[in-house]
Amino acid sequence: MSTPPPTPKIVLASTSPFRRELLARLGLPFETADPAVDETPWPGETPEATALRLSEEKARAVASKFPDALIIGSDQVACLDGQIFGKPGNHENAVRQLQTMRGRSVNFFTGLCLLNAKTGVAHLRGVPTLVTFRDLADAEINNYLLREQPYNCAGSAKSEGLGIAVIARMVGEDPNALIGLPLIALCDLLRSENVTVL
Repeated sequence: MSTPPPTPKIVLASTSPFRRELLARLGLPFETADPAVDETPWPGETPEATALRLSEEKARAVASKFPDALIIGSDQVACLDGQIFGKPGNHENAVRQLQTMRGRSVNFFTGLCLLNAKTGVAHLRGVPTLVTFRDLADAEINNYLLREQPYNCAGSAKSEGLGIAVIARMVGEDPNALIGLPLIALCDLLRSENVTVL
């Protein structure tokens, strides 16, 4: 009876503690690396294309350090009426984002890439989530931002934390996608590289 080939090293191209926590749920050993990628959308680029491009760029950015690894890259873009909402970066920008989105439904598009650094093959998947925000008063928005300070999150809210209180409902195929790493799709992509979680 032949023994299965060893599982390749898995690398998460992200410093996000939330993505790291999500990936840990699968029970596979992995390392993390900082991809240091410019996340600015290209002119005329759709939100979906931005998220997919950046997820692949993040994976490829660390490939030279891990030439035999399977590298996971992920990126998320929020979009409302054609306007992209990235990471706000500070309190004032986050207030403006949440004021614009309150009472509205926003598309969050999460791009996922699994890159085989050895072969150069990149498997890509996009996972959309439609999020309807509560019609919050300015004071509620300010209170939320001061308590959670989600200034490094697209759309200015952490659904895995107190941000769930600013959301009225979500529609999507994977609740983990909104947090930043679609695990259902990732399990599919890992299988395509002969890595099974179970």
